[in-house]
Amino acid sequence: MRILGITVPDEKRLEIALTCLFGVGISTARKILKQVDIDVGKKTKDLTPDEENKIRGIIEAMKIEGNLKREISGNIKRLKDIKTHRGIRHIKRLPVRGQRTKTNSRTVRGNVRRTMASGKRKESKT
Repeated sequence: MRILGITVPDEKRLEIALTCLFGVGISTARKILKQVDIDVGKKTKDLTPDEENKIRGIIEAMKIEGNLKREISGNIKRLKDIKTHRGIRHIKRLPVRGQRTKTNSRTVRGNVRRTMASGKRKESKT
């Protein structure tokens, strides 16, 4: 089954298979299947063409994949443009949601320690 140009896996249960679409998680997949009145445990290959069309119709009405990605990037760009705290954190590539940065988020800050002493600053002997 293909939805919006993305192939949904045939061998997986429907609630899991629908999560291959960006913007559809397990809870959203369950809501979609409840609306269409299809069993959650049913596999994609066992669907009738009528059931496929019902699922496709509901999903195409939602904002997923490219449209959702465009909206998210637009929201981040807006935050950067108006220089909010979150926008500035995005610009500096730091954690945005209040996580600590003293010990975590090393890879984002560029301070990757491979061994215990390699990331520490060297003391100059002058």
